[in-house]
Amino acid sequence: MTSAEIATGLYSAKKRHMDRPVIQLRQAKPTLEEGLAFARYLDEASEAFFRFMLGSRAEQIIATAFVEPDHDLAYQNVTFAERDNIIVGMTSGYSAEQHRRSSSRPLQQAAVKSNLRMRLVLILFAPLMRIIDSIADGDFYLLAIAVDEQLRGEGIGSVLMDAFEARARENGSTRLCLDVSARNESARRFYERRGMAIESRWPKYLPIPGLKFYRMVKTL
Repeated sequence: MTSAEIATGLYSAKKRHMDRPVIQLRQAKPTLEEGLAFARYLDEASEAFFRFMLGSRAEQIIATAFVEPDHDLAYQNVTFAERDNIIVGMTSGYSAEQHRRSSSRPLQQAAVKSNLRMRLVLILFAPLMRIIDSIADGDFYLLAIAVDEQLRGEGIGSVLMDAFEARARENGSTRLCLDVSARNESARRFYERRGMAIESRWPKYLPIPGLKFYRMVKTL
């Protein structure tokens, strides 16, 4: 499966039963409407971190940045899953090289009055952000995956992960990697079923109540 197949909607997955609708995947378009859909999924996948960082206007800020190319939150990095032409899930991610080339300017420009809040949060979480920023050469990083709550358990997440792994291989990456909250046991089990394993934990030494993350990886 290639990114061209995803973009043209040629890749689809049938559900467990033949009478269930087909899920189709496509690349995101640089529109504010799709940016708002991405922002909702992103905030859900990050356990509301982006809302905490950007405030009540988080969705509008992310959607505004989304339409600009060449940064971590850009439309170029997003694949949507659709059922009956309605978006029901998404993945977002990029290679180590893409991440190094990424600019924070689109998000800063979109944030405007929320810039101070964003800077303070990033300073507060600087050790964690350094871990997230550490994407090794050859790795393809899954920033977020999310599926509509009422449709979970129907295989949409697996379809999205299959396509994400295909993107990684097409890019020439040798590993998948992601960060997941230790509290999110269902997500961790899902990744483990996909062949991913915990490579490291944060924080390593001093426990922080309610704040613990795993870096998970899979060799392609």
